[in-house]
Amino acid sequence: MPGRKPRGFLTRSVEAFQDSVQQAGPAATASYTLVGGIIFLGGLGYLIDAWRGWSPWGLIVGLGMGVTLGFYQLIKTVWRP
Repeated sequence: MPGRKPRGFLTRSVEAFQDSVQQAGPAATASYTLVGGIIFLGGLGYLIDAWRGWSPWGLIVGLGMGVTLGFYQLIKTVWRP
């Protein structure tokens, strides 16, 4: 093609990597929400157990809420129209 410069291997590789990252963005965000929700709400439940002496119920409720929130975000991301 006239006027078009040939692209090198490195340029094509970087463009392909950028496309992959853009496509994986929502799924990565949902997976971080899943892990973060479990860790944060589970830790909060653990702290409530230590503070109130309700062991293990605060941890169980916190972990359950973290898993529920994380999977909700994951499903919302996957089934987005």
